[in-house]
Amino acid sequence: MPLLVGLLDTRRSVDASLPLQTRNGSATEHVDLEELAQKRTAGGGLIDSVANMANSILGAGLPYAVRQAGFLTGLLLLVVICGLTDWTIRLIVRNAKLSGRSSYIDVMDHCFGASGRAAVSLFQFAFAFGGMCAFGIIIGDTIPHVIRSAFPKLATIPVLWLFGNRQFMIGFCIICISYPLSLYRDIHKLSRASGLALLGMCIIVISVLVEGPNVPKELKGDPSQRFTVINTGIFQAIGVISFAFVCHHNSLMIYGSLRTPTLDRFSKVTHISTFVSLIACTTLAVSAYVIFTDRTQGNILNNFPQDDTLINVARFAFGLNMFTTLPLELFVCREVIEDYFFSHETFNPQRHLFFTTSILFAAMFVSLITCDLGVMLEITGGVSATALAFIFPAACYFKLLGTQTPWYHRSKLPAVCCVLFGVVVMTISLILAIAKTWTSEGDAKLCM
Repeated sequence: MPLLVGLLDTRRSVDASLPLQTRNGSATEHVDLEELAQKRTAGGGLIDSVANMANSILGAGLPYAVRQAGFLTGLLLLVVICGLTDWTIRLIVRNAKLSGRSSYIDVMDHCFGASGRAAVSLFQFAFAFGGMCAFGIIIGDTIPHVIRSAFPKLATIPVLWLFGNRQFMIGFCIICISYPLSLYRDIHKLSRASGLALLGMCIIVISVLVEGPNVPKELKGDPSQRFTVINTGIFQAIGVISFAFVCHHNSLMIYGSLRTPTLDRFSKVTHISTFVSLIACTTLAVSAYVIFTDRTQGNILNNFPQDDTLINVARFAFGLNMFTTLPLELFVCREVIEDYFFSHETFNPQRHLFFTTSILFAAMFVSLITCDLGVMLEITGGVSATALAFIFPAACYFKLLGTQTPWYHRSKLPAVCCVLFGVVVMTISLILAIAKTWTSEGDAKLCM
């Protein structure tokens, strides 16, 4: 894994490979995407982009979603939301081509004006920054525990005891690993780190699959709950699954990182990434839920004994996944600021360094002072994920198709249904999250 990187890469892959607008006085020239693709001399291939996208999608909270929705309904939701994710990811790139714009923000600006630009910027930043904070918290919950388990006497050794301390390890991993990776300008250069994170996710899936049947009986759930049809937490499950599958805020950057960025090549990346993610998530969800059923926790690794060696390896892999995935989210935060406030300015190394540093350290600070982001993370995460994945892409596509055909035409009806689905899920998720503020469930948990 690379630990040292520079800022000397002067090529901005997103701006170099999407349908751009070059302004010459008052005239606006639309540059054809395929012409730019032929001129492109560097970038990532299909495997690089698949690694980045699949790494953005994969999550470990799916067994809990199956518990909330019920076994059969949970599996159905996984398939449906995976298919919907595949379609809307490609829809974002199609919207970029139809509008002649180069970013998610510019597409929303083209379709809905300044209000659309502000809305998507806010949701993109909130979702990505919330993800960064969550990843930092997970690092603190996994890596120190694994180190303490591997070296029981570490606490008695001067200086080295710090490696078993939660706050120190969060700072160490983020500053020494995530920060250098975040300084890259081209997202395809993170594909090697994403590939390593994908390997870590495979270790998690295999560990849960192997160790699940061997857990002590007192840790297992009620076997009569294994094959339930539907439970009352279906909307919470939709929120969890949507949060896991959303990578729409990365999609245009991943598209731009392709050596030859075309819709056909990007469709292959999307299909492969979502299919791999679906197989991994389904395997993890089923293998864990049939063992723990009604006791399934949000982080499935917490269901296992603390001294389980293979699960501790999985915990380490999960932490590794987090500090290599964190830079992908920082890319989004930084691009949102650049596109919203500095879209007409050339690249500035000092500005790049300033925003990278300030965003990363802000997220790290939140991770250091709390174990639980509480109800605000649920609001920003659930609402932002739904808006970015389902509402905005479909609404833009509906708008770009024009008024020549009625809303119920077969070319528009899927977009209308997608928007309605997103609005319903977002509204109910918001209500459920706000309702938690009236109970102790919404209290913050500090780790000072």
